[in-house]
Amino acid sequence: MSVKEHKKSAPRSVACAVLTVSDTRTADTDESGALIRALLERAGHRVTMSHIVPDDGERIVSLVRMMSTDAANDAIIVTGGTGLAPRDTTYEAVSQLFTRRIDGFGELFRFLSFQEIGAAAMLSRAVAGLIGTTVVFALPGSTSGVRLGLEKLILPELSHAVSLASPTRRGS
Repeated sequence: MSVKEHKKSAPRSVACAVLTVSDTRTADTDESGALIRALLERAGHRVTMSHIVPDDGERIVSLVRMMSTDAANDAIIVTGGTGLAPRDTTYEAVSQLFTRRIDGFGELFRFLSFQEIGAAAMLSRAVAGLIGTTVVFALPGSTSGVRLGLEKLILPELSHAVSLASPTRRGS
């Protein structure tokens, strides 16, 4: 089946959980989480849950694991904790749960980011993969990184990725 045929058979709406990783953000100050929810909903997808968790590897693992085993979620989008600072533990927490990696996501994210911010893009540890049949994307905490990742990579392929990861989700 061609990519065009795959996309045509993909679900029009995907159920997504959103997780913000931050030691300082609150529901009132979480601009990146709010942007993810707004862009998903504008694209016709559903946000099933949204949480903020401190930059703590064990807590991130616990929440992502819970979100990935909840049948209400087809995908999880994480923002924050993907840098090089000592408290940035999202990459380690999320990637250890992957049953399959989507290496092209991080590669393309850094390429597109390089076009906007230059060599600092190589410091991003944006990553994606599958946990079972749940598609997971981890983005930086900045709103510009979230917008780039959602608009250029995630939204154009979200339904397609979900349909490939979970064939029972095709065409709904």
